[in-house]
Amino acid sequence: MDAIVRQPESRRRVLAGSGEDDDMAEHPARRAGLASQSAVRGHRRDEWLALFAADARVEDPIGVSPYDPVGEGHRGRGAIAAFWDRAIARSAIEFRHTDSFACGDEVAFVTTIRSTRDDIVVEVDAVVTYRVDADGKILALRAFWELERARASAP
Repeated sequence: MDAIVRQPESRRRVLAGSGEDDDMAEHPARRAGLASQSAVRGHRRDEWLALFAADARVEDPIGVSPYDPVGEGHRGRGAIAAFWDRAIARSAIEFRHTDSFACGDEVAFVTTIRSTRDDIVVEVDAVVTYRVDADGKILALRAFWELERARASAP
């Protein structure tokens, strides 16, 4: 069973968004997902917003949450920008991928998200999906994670 879960070191580096040139990063959805995560890590708001199609939707997490009390996601660049300002802007966010699967116009990253804000570190295991259009713009970013399973600690 371990052989199924473990990935070669070279694959883990690419999945972590190291910027290394590799065939895995050539899938349009994977490339867009890695670019999104890089912009989040680097606090590059305008770069992140430019990755999205005009009518894109962000659901992070999917369903009702403190950032989305109605549970319908954030649709359009204005709503996505407001989500950045509430959920991302004040946090240092890292992604630790264990794998990704690209199919059609989508990719799913199996990852741990680590967020640090106000001296509190929160980690949560997640599956994050990206769907892109023909131009490689993100149409949907969907994050499957459970608030109840988040782990908080001091840095």
